[in-house]
Amino acid sequence: MNKRLSTALSAIVLLAFAGCAATPEPAPEPPPAPAPAPQALPKPPPPAPAAPAPKPEKVTTASTVNFDFDRYVIRPDARSKLDDLVGKLRNVNLEVVIAVGHADRIGSDAYNMKLSVRRADSVKAYLVSKGIAASRVYTEGKGKRQPVKDCKGSGKTKELIACLEPNRRAETEAVGSAVK
Repeated sequence: MNKRLSTALSAIVLLAFAGCAATPEPAPEPPPAPAPAPQALPKPPPPAPAAPAPKPEKVTTASTVNFDFDRYVIRPDARSKLDDLVGKLRNVNLEVVIAVGHADRIGSDAYNMKLSVRRADSVKAYLVSKGIAASRVYTEGKGKRQPVKDCKGSGKTKELIACLEPNRRAETEAVGSAVK
């Protein structure tokens, strides 16, 4: 019996060792988790509307120059005023310049009308000589119809001629938009 017992014990031990020596089959790896479904990115907000272009700033500038009695030649003091006007127009997209000539009441209506037109034309010629486009300058004569000063007296006295000087003028107005 001993032999049997020892054989049986040997068999059990062998089986036990055989059971331990066997490596179990590895369990299959679980499949990888599915990739998350691509999510649509949130739509970006619509772009802000473009700011409207700034409206050009309207610019109006004016100058008044006086003339000697019965003359339409631009005096030195008038040149200085017109030069200042041209300087102001350097930063302006010029639309139009209007030169309006005037005369005093001494003389006939027809003569003063022609003289006032010549005064306006003299201003235009001066402005053009300083670089203002001739196509932008318009002239007009008013004769003696729009006096700015009323003086007593008649004839061609020195006092009356001196008093009426403000009426012998050319008014120049320029309109455009500021250059930025």
